[in-house]
Amino acid sequence: MEIVDRKENSLLSRIEIRFQLRHEQSATPSRSNLRSKVASLEPGSSASNVIVKDVTTRFGQPLTTGLAFIYDSPEAMQIEPQYILDRHGVATEDAPAEKAPAKVPDVAPPAEIETEEDVSGGEE
Repeated sequence: MEIVDRKENSLLSRIEIRFQLRHEQSATPSRSNLRSKVASLEPGSSASNVIVKDVTTRFGQPLTTGLAFIYDSPEAMQIEPQYILDRHGVATEDAPAEKAPAKVPDVAPPAEIETEEDVSGGEE
């Protein structure tokens, strides 16, 4: 894995890395595989604090490029959208541990349907 661009974003407590990975004779790496490889590029970071975004593999070429954010702490990761955190398997502070089953609303029985005999007026 090769770092193409590296920026430190102290305001958001993260390091932003554009990377390039050649994977000869193998398939496109998985997101968890990319997370561990990006974490190995930055000393003192762990794969649990890495968010991988914008992964692109060139058609017919064993070259994958992407953008990864390495956060200082799990609390700093909470600025990411919920679907990104879910995709990476990160637990959020405000999310419930288990989802309660949805309550089914009480529904009144349907009204009786009028037939042609009951309808008055109209053409006869």
